[in-house]
Amino acid sequence: MTTYETHYDVIVVGAGHAGCEAALAAARMGARVLLTTMQCDSVAQMSCNPAIGGVAKGHLVREIDAMGGAMARAIDATGIQFRLLNTRKGPAVRSPRAQADKKAYQQWMKRTVEEAPGVTLRQDVVEEIVVEDGRARGVRAKSGWEYRGDAVVITTGTFMKGLIHIGERKQTGGRAGEPTAENISDSLRALGFRVERFKTGTPPRLNGRTIDTARLKLQPGDAEPVPFSFDTSRIDREQIPCWLAWTNPRTHEILRANLHRAPLHTGQIEAVGPRYCPSIETKITRFAEKERHQLFLEPEGRHTLEVYVNGVSTSFPPDVQEAMIRSIEGLETAEIMRYGYAVEYDYVPPTQLRPTLETKRVENLYFAGQINGTSGYEEAGMQGLLAGANAAGKLRGRPPFVPLRSEAYGGVLVDDLVTQGVREPYRMFTSRAEHRLILRADNADRRLTRLARAQGLVPEARWRAFLDKEAAIGAALAVLPARFREGHSALQWLRRPEVGWRELSEAFPEVAALALAPQAAEQVQLEVKYEGYIARELAAVERFRKMESRRIPEGFDFETVHQLRSEARERLAEVRPATLGQASRVPGVRPADVSLLVIALERPQAGKVTAG
Repeated sequence: MTTYETHYDVIVVGAGHAGCEAALAAARMGARVLLTTMQCDSVAQMSCNPAIGGVAKGHLVREIDAMGGAMARAIDATGIQFRLLNTRKGPAVRSPRAQADKKAYQQWMKRTVEEAPGVTLRQDVVEEIVVEDGRARGVRAKSGWEYRGDAVVITTGTFMKGLIHIGERKQTGGRAGEPTAENISDSLRALGFRVERFKTGTPPRLNGRTIDTARLKLQPGDAEPVPFSFDTSRIDREQIPCWLAWTNPRTHEILRANLHRAPLHTGQIEAVGPRYCPSIETKITRFAEKERHQLFLEPEGRHTLEVYVNGVSTSFPPDVQEAMIRSIEGLETAEIMRYGYAVEYDYVPPTQLRPTLETKRVENLYFAGQINGTSGYEEAGMQGLLAGANAAGKLRGRPPFVPLRSEAYGGVLVDDLVTQGVREPYRMFTSRAEHRLILRADNADRRLTRLARAQGLVPEARWRAFLDKEAAIGAALAVLPARFREGHSALQWLRRPEVGWRELSEAFPEVAALALAPQAAEQVQLEVKYEGYIARELAAVERFRKMESRRIPEGFDFETVHQLRSEARERLAEVRPATLGQASRVPGVRPADVSLLVIALERPQAGKVTAG
């Protein structure tokens, strides 16, 4: 190996959604970053569905944007259909989703990485992590270069020992047509990490020319698209429709007759797959009583006719996939352009990480994305941003950047991973957040931009725009109680269910004179209408903070708390929670165990620690 001439602050391995956000975050904080990828043409590739956002996932994208990340701006610039989900429900669960032009999205992100000051994009295959004196010091690559750096972030997606299944046929690869990263898992095992296997899959893609859309249900975008990024004022380009289709008893009959050829059922695939996004093989067996399953036909771009069939992820052999597709109404003459497949890959159980996403075993080594057992572009992007920020921040002596569960879905995501671990690929849901009324997609900037600015993640222009918005909201909230009509203040009017900002502005000229921007007006309206609920939620958050503020010394020896049950001691020793709050969420730890831990921490010898 020959040492490369440039010494980097942070080396990011893998340029998917996690890797791009990690590299960009570290660079925004002033770090010199090397971003390596096996293929430069695959930067930010959408391996699966051509979409960003969705319930809870859209919240994550807004949070990434609030902290200066790129994902929201990328989809705003390249989306082909936008929808705000759950508009008939409360604001806590409303979430943006957009279909992407896959190639345009990928090219936008690649250009953003290429243009980012401080980031070097390099096509090379990393095979080994260099560790000296317990610290990550760089990586060794297939090219023969040894790249040296002060911190390393691993974001390898599904490429670690990836194995693709299509029927009985198996081939190595982390994505169809691309190679696999064979040696990084071995490097991690050699360093003492526990490495396990998960499975994911994709559906077939069709030629849109061969689809009879007249027999499908049209699914248009919103008439007034809602942007993802707080920087985007509006989206006014033409939107492309999607369509809905359904499987039927004939489809299910074809699939059941061929289960003996499905790798998931023959034992050929041994790894656990995502429960919340099951394959069609799993659907027809787990939900055998259902006569049909809904499918979403999603165009993959403006300049292609390729259509993604969301809902029939499969690893059936090609002839079964052909029969399955042609049994569906509207798809009788559809031509498959790419067959669906399953992929097994290595991941590292995330209880081996600190809340900063730094590994406990090797200092300055961070993991982000599917290597931590998650699924989804949005979950990966959030982890990448936090890992990159913490890697760069630690090198500059900054405090850890770890949003709390009460501050961000990103905080819920990371806490779930490092505290509870994963038994299946992790996906974010609004139900995972205890404080979702205040963790809304619409207020992500108000929750996180100040925190991110303190870390150096938010550029000056974004910061000034945020301060202007906050000032406008404050001015409006000050005006509302002081303006009266018919014996009631503007504040009281706005509390009425039927009164929105538009109606209020028509009734009160003083309110109209504020000329509040839509984003600011939305915040004022929600703050007023949900004032009582928000106050109760904030009180609950304060109780939560007290538990989170009780820190457990790093390296605390849980074996010295003899009153703890053996299961609690084992789980606490494995996770090594940083706070009492985190300890209370460790699986197998009961409230009584936490009470015993409180008593132990108050003893004079509570500072006794163990090495490692």
